Amino acid sequence: MTDNERVFGEPVAIVGYALSPMSEFAEATEVQLCLDVVTRALVSAGLERKEIDFTCSGSADYLSGGTFTFVANLDAVGAWPPIRESHVEMDGAWALHEAWVRLLIGDERTALVFGSGKSSTGDLTRVLNLQTDPYYLAPLGVDPLSLAALQARALLDTGKATERDLAAVAARARQAAAANPHAVPAGAAAGRGLTASPAAPSDAEIDALLAGEYVRSPLREHDAPPVTDGACALVLATASVANRLAAEHGISPVWITGLEHFVEPHQPGMRDLTDSVSTRKAAQAAGLGAGGPVEVAELSATYSHEEIILRDALGLPADCVVNPSGGALAANPVMATGLVRVVEAARAIREQGRGRALAHATSGPCLQQNLVCLLSREPGEREPQGETR
Repeated sequence: MTDNERVFGEPVAIVGYALSPMSEFAEATEVQLCLDVVTRALVSAGLERKEIDFTCSGSADYLSGGTFTFVANLDAVGAWPPIRESHVEMDGAWALHEAWVRLLIGDERTALVFGSGKSSTGDLTRVLNLQTDPYYLAPLGVDPLSLAALQARALLDTGKATERDLAAVAARARQAAAANPHAVPAGAAAGRGLTASPAAPSDAEIDALLAGEYVRSPLREHDAPPVTDGACALVLATASVANRLAAEHGISPVWITGLEHFVEPHQPGMRDLTDSVSTRKAAQAAGLGAGGPVEVAELSATYSHEEIILRDALGLPADCVVNPSGGALAANPVMATGLVRVVEAARAIREQGRGRALAHATSGPCLQQNLVCLLSREPGEREPQGETR
């Protein structure tokens, strides 16, 4: 089989990836952040820009306050000679979904996906308010932290979790951040010196967090993500190309065995905030129950209570390592956080020898829309379980 032959439904793998340094304020422009990760991702895949058949990016003009500013990010790719390109006004994980579908169709064999966000350039309280219902919630100035606090309160009132459980999630994230070179430096510094196992923070560490003041009851500062500037890129290839790259460059492809997303009602009052139905459906449709055990799960839990909700919705086993990178509590580059989770899950397989991993991305208030990506060391065949679209 040659690289130019069209094969519908050929397995797709991640063959290269790169993460930028994450910071609370990056001196580099968004284009410069994207240029860095795009270049390094291509190098790690053993491909040149001219060998990429399709490019898709995820970002939000609202963060920069300009119109069509995402077009400038194409300077990081090089759009001459003309390229096949698309953009989603979403987290880069949804750009990954579009590129994955394009490769499954068989017209293209390679794809470049990148996501970026400079959260420091605007006020996220005002920017993300625009995600809410434009008739009832946005005019009230409802901010994402307040909505998250309402969700956390609903979870605590059911007895499914306590404030101590939330602090334990935050303590684990801080410890993981201390060992993650891609975490926001302030979060990494806060995790240094923690001695407990990531799976079981000590009582003293949890007590120290619980002594903090509320920012929105029942959430404290450690329950919310840091303002983060950063970018992320990955390279996809169909099986014939991925296997060739493995033979020629010695890379280890990380196979996408399932990828799906579902959405719930936009109005938070129309759904059970203590459950994530769309996450559960996405995982079932992606084939979570069809393969072996998930060893690592990278969840886009931008608030500590969301990790508890997501773990329950996914039915993750007790021995599954959740957010070994620290997750979004360690670095939250808006519009790239979900794609970062995919790269971190891929790193767990390629660099740490894991066999199967799950990555999750979310969009909208209170876990409104959710995406689940399943990755494996082997291509395999997935069998979607349960309800699909």
